[in-house]
Amino acid sequence: MPNNISSSAFSRRAFLGGAAGVSAVALLAACTSGGGGSGSSSKTLKFWNMPWGGTTFNPLDKKITLAYKPAKGLPSATYQQIQWANFTQQFASAVASNTGPAVSSGGGTQAFQFASQGKIAYADDLLDSWKKNGIYDDFLPGLVDTMKTDKGYAAVPYNLDMRVMWYSKSLLEKAGADVPTDWQSYIKACAALKKIGVYGYGTGSGAGDFTGVQIIVGHMINNGGGLFDENQKPNVVTPENIEAVDFVLEMVKKGYSDPASATYTSDNVQSQWKAKKFGMGGDTAGLAANLGGEFASDVAVLSPLKSDSGKKGALYFPNNIMMYTNTPSQKASEAFLTYYYKNMAPLWTKNTGIGLPPLKSIAETSEFKANANAVKVINEWQPISKTWAAPGTNSLFLGVTKVDGTPAMTTFAQSVLGGNVTAKAALTTLQNALKAS
Repeated sequence: MPNNISSSAFSRRAFLGGAAGVSAVALLAACTSGGGGSGSSSKTLKFWNMPWGGTTFNPLDKKITLAYKPAKGLPSATYQQIQWANFTQQFASAVASNTGPAVSSGGGTQAFQFASQGKIAYADDLLDSWKKNGIYDDFLPGLVDTMKTDKGYAAVPYNLDMRVMWYSKSLLEKAGADVPTDWQSYIKACAALKKIGVYGYGTGSGAGDFTGVQIIVGHMINNGGGLFDENQKPNVVTPENIEAVDFVLEMVKKGYSDPASATYTSDNVQSQWKAKKFGMGGDTAGLAANLGGEFASDVAVLSPLKSDSGKKGALYFPNNIMMYTNTPSQKASEAFLTYYYKNMAPLWTKNTGIGLPPLKSIAETSEFKANANAVKVINEWQPISKTWAAPGTNSLFLGVTKVDGTPAMTTFAQSVLGGNVTAKAALTTLQNALKAS
């Protein structure tokens, strides 16, 4: 099936814990030789990409890159795979010493942090040119705007990491429960599952797994809330967020959530699905592929739930590709990216495991449509999803690093999944932690 993406590939969206962290590494790196190879005086354009999928992803990605035939006077492209391990230090060192790439993917907030250091070449001219050749109009709804800053577009959307709700078809049938469509019918289905010894709110928030808190924030967005106001300041203790956390706490206190959820890693969560102990829950769009075998055909994506206030919404992460000021020429970077976006469809249609595509034309291919769950995520979940920046804006900004994979967020999720806290108290603790960070 297309989009056989493992959740571990998307646990590195954040670049570092904050801009200060990047700046400190960059300052030290300026005194080193760096690790990225030759600088911008090279006659080639360097493209660095991450291992976004399985074993076939990077070889095919490299083949696409090296097949680039530039116009006369422009450089050809080289390809380098950057491993997730220590990628933050490798990018910071290389960018600081001007030995890094001209174009790259990377952590989901990386472009915004390097933009604050003056290292990013904004994509406004590139996007304007794409309005003429059709690429711009090919992006899924709202995606391009997530890259917009006060100074311009810091990057272009590349692959999507979605957070959606899943259910087991066999377990709901066994429990005699209807497929839920809103919060109250979800709670009703949880009650039915409990009678057969199955948890209806399957999630985890153990070491290194941020899915649990991402799903909880998704419920906040589902109810019209979120973490930031229109001034890009943390604004967590709101009626919308309290209602959303109360929704989760109700399930925890009624025993619809596994008591060990606060300690579960993604492997533990998947084990519970395979053991038929989880009948519903929130996860990445790749849960079915991660479970594999008979389990892959048993789980299905729910349609987005309506909150008690009648709203829909969810959290997602538009990973991106960025251009740097250190390049043979801006024209060269833009020409390469135009080629790349026109030719990158096989990364999805040949089942390399990369996340969901940013372009409608790829989502409309027969190969992609073979995966009913992926189609449902693109058609129903992507249009109503928002970034960490919600509800004040949908455009990412530097401040979201305070909430992307940080200890404050893990502590918040664990307190909620533990059940021994009120919604207002949990949100107040989070608000104070974000203000202090």
